[in-house]
Amino acid sequence: MLAPTASLFDQSILTDRAERLVKAARAAGADSADAVAVRGVSLGIEVRDGAVEESESSEGDDIGLRVLVGRRQAVVSTNDLTGDVRALAERAVAMAKAAPDDQYAGLADEALLAHTFPDLELLDPNLPTVKQLETMARAAEEAGLSVKGVTKSGGASASAGIGGMVLVTSTGFRGAYLGSRHGVSMTAIAGDGTGMERDYDYSSALHASDLESPEKIGLTAGARAIERINPRKVTTRKVPVVFDPRVSNTLVGHLASAANGASIARKTSFLKDKMGAQLFASGIRIVDDPLRKRGLRSHPFDGEGVAGKLLALVDDGRLSSWILDSATARELGLVTTGHAQRGVSSSPSPGASNLHLEAGTVSPEDLIADIKDGFYVTDLIGSGVNGVTGDYSRGASGFWIENGKRTFPVSEVTIAGHLFEIFRTLVPANDLEFKYGVNAPTVRLEGLTVAGQ
Repeated sequence: MLAPTASLFDQSILTDRAERLVKAARAAGADSADAVAVRGVSLGIEVRDGAVEESESSEGDDIGLRVLVGRRQAVVSTNDLTGDVRALAERAVAMAKAAPDDQYAGLADEALLAHTFPDLELLDPNLPTVKQLETMARAAEEAGLSVKGVTKSGGASASAGIGGMVLVTSTGFRGAYLGSRHGVSMTAIAGDGTGMERDYDYSSALHASDLESPEKIGLTAGARAIERINPRKVTTRKVPVVFDPRVSNTLVGHLASAANGASIARKTSFLKDKMGAQLFASGIRIVDDPLRKRGLRSHPFDGEGVAGKLLALVDDGRLSSWILDSATARELGLVTTGHAQRGVSSSPSPGASNLHLEAGTVSPEDLIADIKDGFYVTDLIGSGVNGVTGDYSRGASGFWIENGKRTFPVSEVTIAGHLFEIFRTLVPANDLEFKYGVNAPTVRLEGLTVAGQ
């Protein structure tokens, strides 16, 4: 089991180790340095057909040191918290001296560092036992199998874990945070022989009390699988396309990838010349909020110690910011947005946290009410999105829309278009829920090509 001992939640040893590494690096000749330590503890149980099929447990602490000698930098890492810090620091400094110059490398501006750390309610100290996780997984599977028409279980699982980070810099920053994670999922199979269809549901939350019940997860998975039985194919045509919230968040993810400062600096993004452009209809807002309480990707400071803050990537339909860390910001002549991410073995790079597309004003039912012929997408397959050109093409399945209603299931089709056109015509419904790291409501798009028979 995950024993909720004091030592599990105590990051003082990691902090002390990071401080000693930074001090040793300066003594070895580094002009500046930072050290990041991460803790990961997890336990997962998977059941199938009423029996435990797999049980996984892991626990570990890792630490990494980044040193800068002038504009040359190097990173070293280890999972040995008892080793010689001086030797590790000396090796890092020697590597940095042999590295090429990077004119944009460096620690974050001291004026941007976090000085206070808001309580984001990241940690649920009440961790489940193996038996409790098994009970949850069994409950999800039993509920899924109870749905009439479900013929098999694709498996159910429950998991819990702890993860956290310590960051120490030679400019005086000291920060640490720790969070928990709980999850439950179930996959149901309906039909027989070559006509079998499967679908799933899952819930993930920082606090166990915020999880959807295992019974609901199983029932939803079963109902979704039943709906998919006897899918049809459709002929190729251009029609309105509606994305279910399970997949609409991918569109937000494509925007974030294209607005990543690293892609902009490399000129490998179709948005590279679009800052300030009207990409979406007026009123559309896409927000990144690392300080959302109990958010799956929340954190009080980023991978460089910069204070977290809400960022509007798109405001009133216009592209209003890139996602930046310090290095990409320097390269672009800008200021970091506080979105540095990092592991122990790499230097920081920009990445989003809790992204969401704000809700619209119409219900999902009203959003499709006037569609005489269209496609409601519930699943996407493959990754046919070109971030350089913006071309979009993905395999999809879902339901055909006739006269404003979802009718028969559809599979083995491709939807294609361009992200500029997708963004321009996007209309959000009012059903936004915060269930994932990236969230969006149901959205409607116009003029995509649905390629079938």
